[in-house]
Amino acid sequence: MNRRNFLAAAGGAATVTLAGCTFGSSPGRGDGGTDTLVVGTYSSLIDSPSSSPGAWLKSTFEEEFDIDLVWQTPSNELSHYVQRQQAGVDIEADLYMGLNPEDLVRVDRELDEALFAEAGDIEGRSDIKPGLQFDPQERALPYDTGYVSLVFDGTEMTAPETFEGLLADEVRGDLIAQNPGSSSTGRAFLLHTVKEFGPEGYLDYWADLQANDVQVLGSWDDSYSAWSSGEAPMVVSYSTDRVFADESGANLEEHRIRFLNDQAYANPEGMAVFADSDRPEAARQFMSFLLRPEIQGEIAVRNVQFPATDTVILPEDYAELAREPPEPVTFTYDELQGNVSDWISDWERQFAGN
Repeated sequence: MNRRNFLAAAGGAATVTLAGCTFGSSPGRGDGGTDTLVVGTYSSLIDSPSSSPGAWLKSTFEEEFDIDLVWQTPSNELSHYVQRQQAGVDIEADLYMGLNPEDLVRVDRELDEALFAEAGDIEGRSDIKPGLQFDPQERALPYDTGYVSLVFDGTEMTAPETFEGLLADEVRGDLIAQNPGSSSTGRAFLLHTVKEFGPEGYLDYWADLQANDVQVLGSWDDSYSAWSSGEAPMVVSYSTDRVFADESGANLEEHRIRFLNDQAYANPEGMAVFADSDRPEAARQFMSFLLRPEIQGEIAVRNVQFPATDTVILPEDYAELAREPPEPVTFTYDELQGNVSDWISDWERQFAGN
């Protein structure tokens, strides 16, 4: 499951380590040996404490193709490549995995030159669910998606069914959320409230939530830990929560899912080829590989998300535990462009002021 923080504002260059080599080296490039594909991503795709698809993807891809796959996991994730582009230095990677619509909007706002190339002819792209396609310039293609919802302890309470229900006196202090400026789950929940109440009404709703003693913590990890320790019976999290709970032998009644208004905010993750990659065809081979039905199924299960394509049949036990909302909601790239940073900034000013 993707527990990443929101794309940090571009700042000083970060110290970066590759899986197996230091940043800046590119084993196999131009030396007459096996070709090398360098893929940037977030660390939990590679080394999540629960499960992660990185090692499996690497070995499976390398078994079929005469290409060494090298993961690159900079601590500030996509911002690292934005900073390198701004500095006019080589990106030193071929593809990025982990883009979401808000990331792409921010990249395009901060950079004058293109960071990513058009995806081009990628086998399997026609199988991607239409509602998940988020890049009007056809650079980023989704490879999985998650749904941000409420998780609640059913032994302690029954969660409200609507957004307005979170304002009731009987659930005062019962919800833990995340800061949308520092957490992808917090940002998704904020955007869901913008979708529900509109740009003119979401701040009023948040003022009411704050008056009802909502707790807002900096990250998903902080908030989920607080919820797990009993600080409150509800937390903003993912609708795949019961998969983790079942793996650890937890009481599933303590890990129930609530889709407010029968909805959840869809948070697709995309992949895109860097514009200055010197291995664009290998990068596109990898994109096609990731969209195969059998690979999509493994990514979903190992990353505890849902497939991006509609050609996958998930294992029966997984499908029973991981819940999809009756109505996914999301904003398009065009709707977010020029708006999302203001929505977050306005929220931060109001929340801090109150």
